[in-house]
Amino acid sequence: MALYQWILLVIWIAGIPVGVFAFVHAALQRPDAFTAVDKLSKVKWLAITGAAALLLILDSRGPYGIIWIAGLVASLVYIVDVRPKVREIQGRSW
Repeated sequence: MALYQWILLVIWIAGIPVGVFAFVHAALQRPDAFTAVDKLSKVKWLAITGAAALLLILDSRGPYGIIWIAGLVASLVYIVDVRPKVREIQGRSW
């Protein structure tokens, strides 16, 4: 196995809990918090993070094996952009 394949494998395995965390976090937030910070609705973020988590959980081998990167990017967008603003408006620490 080539070095780049090992690197992708490690990133994929590390990305699975990131995707699941993004989905769980979105599920536990109030629906009005998303619209209050001018982001997509809770339902849309649940769909995005849920699909992202599913892409990450699915086996990365096969004809569409690299598609999990889109799931990782979507999860990271939620964690880096949406989560801090939703936390701030709700006054929560996590």
